Parts: sequence; structure tokens; C-alpha cells
Amino acid sequence: MSLNPYDGRENLRAPAIPALTGGAKPLFSYKKFWAQRFGVAPYLPTCRADMDALGWDSCDVILVTGDAYVDHPSFGMAIIGRLLEAQGFRVGIIAQPDWQSPDAFKALGRPNLFFGVTGGNMDSMVNRYTSDRRIRHNDAYTPGGEGGKRPDRSVIVYAQRCQQAYSDATIVLGGIESSLRRIAHFDYWSDKVRRSILADAKADILLYGNAERAVVEVAHRLARKESIDTFDDIRGVALMKTVVPADYVELHADDIESSDEGARQVKTAKAVVRLPSFEMVSSDSETYARASRVLHRESNPGNARPLVQKHGDRELWVSPPPIPLTTEEMDAVYELPYARGPHPGYEGNKIPAWEMIKTSVTIMRGCFGGCTFCSITEHEGRIIQNRSEASVLREIEEIRDKTEGFTGVISDIGGPTANMYRMACKDEVIEKSCRRLSCVYPEICPNLNTSHDDLISLYRKVREVPGIKKVHVASGVRYDLAVKSPAYIKELVTHHVGGYLKI
Repeated sequence: MSLNPYDGRENLRAPAIPALTGGAKPLFSYKKFWAQRFGVAPYLPTCRADMDALGWDSCDVILVTGDAYVDHPSFGMAIIGRLLEAQGFRVGIIAQPDWQSPDAFKALGRPNLFFGVTGGNMDSMVNRYTSDRRIRHNDAYTPGGEGGKRPDRSVIVYAQRCQQAYSDATIVLGGIESSLRRIAHFDYWSDKVRRSILADAKADILLYGNAERAVVEVAHRLARKESIDTFDDIRGVALMKTVVPADYVELHADDIESSDEGARQVKTAKAVVRLPSFEMVSSDSETYARASRVLHRESNPGNARPLVQKHGDRELWVSPPPIPLTTEEMDAVYELPYARGPHPGYEGNKIPAWEMIKTSVTIMRGCFGGCTFCSITEHEGRIIQNRSEASVLREIEEIRDKTEGFTGVISDIGGPTANMYRMACKDEVIEKSCRRLSCVYPEICPNLNTSHDDLISLYRKVREVPGIKKVHVASGVRYDLAVKSPAYIKELVTHHVGGYLKI
């Protein structure tokens, strides 16, 4: 059996599971929580004084992050915070707390629902160390670029401090550090396989990937006093269980990775894939490789099955990936009432990451490249989620009108890649049933729509916005797609190269 994820023998067409591909509940269709009466906060509160000014006696949700608080949709905690606020919840932020004691985690009191814990926009170990394991002396997500403002393995440390501050508080993990460590994983920094971060952090639940749907569902169900033990039906979550639900049929990773895997599939929505246990993958590299390959292949929301993995005497349950946001939902998320700047408490200290992205615009999420060195597929997924032209143009006008010192230059318009806007499988049935890890390797799939027409149209409309002098494309260009459209390359090099072109 080949362990190469691009092996041509793999079953590329697996039956879609109807129960897992049904329409997701619209993101903004929930009945708003009673605290909506407090309205929109200028900035989410970071201290008791901010809460008092808003008339709050407590927070429903407190988000703890390893980054400085910048209220802008390029920062994950701002998106989650504003989204929960739009659902009617009172949300506070504890940004880059002193982790030496639990005192800093008591700054906003005990949350009524949960602490949401993230390491920030980057994995904390990548943020703190070079590939040579030497400590970095700067941090782009900290005022003044100062290093050392977050601990190693920030998610674990923050979760433990939250528990020490309030032993009965619910802890919800999220962000890229948690997302990529959701099952037993190889840790480069310690050169060994570690348990799921959920087990090490002793948290209640983990939300992986783009977690808008999951966090909204979790918040509303916790507000209804539902038990987290019942949350295994929510997509995009991981939690520890004592047993696998009895109504599920178990498939073993070794079976579905065998040469006759297509014939061995169980045609049922109630199937769960058992990965080799933590104890097995930590002691045998080939077993680890098989488990990793199964995780990658169970990444299509249209046909992915739940995964379970033994950690000692407990079962790690990982539900299928979240359903991608619709264009309408993407527009709504990116047009929430962000202050579009750092919290005033930083008193003008520049935050390098903010300075870099303050005039850039995200037009899409996801990437179907499937590069083995990249985390995007396992975090954002390979289905492209697009914003509408109108929403992008409104944001550009907002940047023009509200960004101090704006010179008329948009620094980037793109996403994980520059040129996958509105690209998708030509056939929805094929898209839902495909288990191929890359739509472009080893060759571009004939079912992929590679038209750049919508992106060219968007570029032209952005250039026509009054006050816009130049629009750069700083995201990486997927050249194997770009060469399919000479018109796109001409448009790109004529109008949108601001120095070096990234490919």
C-alpha cells in the first residue's frame, strides 16, 4: 500500500452521505440572545471599565488570544467576537494576558457561557521559534513587534489558566493551533507524537477550521443549558467521549486504506472511521502515516465521516468538517461592525501585522491546491468560499473613507491564493463525492472550472472605485491555473504587480 496521498490508485469517487450534506442552518437565522438589547460595542471590552461603560455586569463569552486585539476581519478573534455579538451575546476579549498566574484571566470575571481560547492567527510555536528551533525576538501580532508576549503552546497554557481562575468554567478551543493539532500529531519542536491538544489542554470541546457555524451553534446550545456531551452532532468539533455512540458502524482505517477500499465501504450515514490509537501512532511511523492519510481524505464536507481515536481509556471524537459559508454569509461576516483598527488601549504603538493588512481585502477562503507543506486544506478546506463583488467594493470604499493616512493604494486583494475566486467543481454531485486531495495535482482535474473571468471583472471594478489609485495582488498566484487564462495574466501584470510577483 502506498502512503503517498496522491497515489493514483485511491478511490476518487465515494458515495456522498445525504445526512452529512444537507443544508446547514443559516448563520444569522438563530433567535438572538436576550443581551442583544445592549447593542454594538465600539470595541469589545478588554477590562472592567469597558464593561461598565457598556452597562454590562458580566460577559457571556470571553475570548482569550495570543495576539493583540485588532478589531478587523483579518484577525480571527475579531470575527468570532463580532459574530457572537451579532447573535446577541456579550463578548469580552483578553488579549496577550500575563500567563504566569491566573489573575489576568479574571480581568472580566467569569463568563456566563464559556472561555474561547486561541493561540492567535499563528501557531504559537511557529510564532515564537524559527525552523532551527531558535527563539524569535519579534512578534508581528504584538504592539511594537515585541517578542515574548505569549507562552510556548499558548492554547494549553491559556486553557489551564482559565481553569485555575474559574474551575467550573467551560473551555472551548479554536484557532489554527488547535485546529491542526486536533488528533494525535507529530510535534516538530519536541520531535515526538503528542496527544490531541484537546486532551493536553483538558478543555471541554475543540472547534476546528473556520468555526463560525460551530461557535454560533455551541453558544446557543450552551445558553439553553444543553450538555456538551451531546454536541457530537455539530460539524467541525472535537470532544472526548467515554464510548462511541452505539448507533454508529465502525470502519477501521486499515480497512478503508486497503486495495479494495471501494468495495469495503459501508453505505450508511451512521459510519465512523476508527483511527489507530495515540499509543499506536506514537510508536510506529507507518501507522502514523496511515492515520494522517485518512485524516486528509476525510476532509470533504460532502462525504467526510466522523473520526474516533483512542487516547488511553477515552475516545477522541472528531466530527466531519463544517459546511462552507455561502456568499451571503461570507458578505455578512466580513461586513460586521468592526472598528477596523487596534484597540485604543495600545495608545498608538504600531502592530506590524495590522500595518501590513490594514489596506488589504479578503475576497475568498479555502484552497484546493492540496500542497503537502501547507495547512490550508486541513483548516479552511478546499472548497472556495467567495464574497460578492458588491461586498468587496463596499469594503474598499470603507478603507478609503476610514483608514487614517490612506494613500489610495490597496495592498492586496486575494486570499489563501490570489486566483481561485469563484472556482469550483463543474458538477455539484462530483464535488460532494470526490476524495481527491488536490484539484490541480498531479494535473488539473477536468471537472474543475478554471475560468478567471469573474476575478478579472472584480479587478476592473475595484480599479474604478473613486479614490483608488493602485490595487496590488500580493497573495500567491497559482501559475498552473493562471496559464489557463492569458487574459488574466495580461490583466495581472498590466495593473496589479506591486514589485515582486508571488507564485
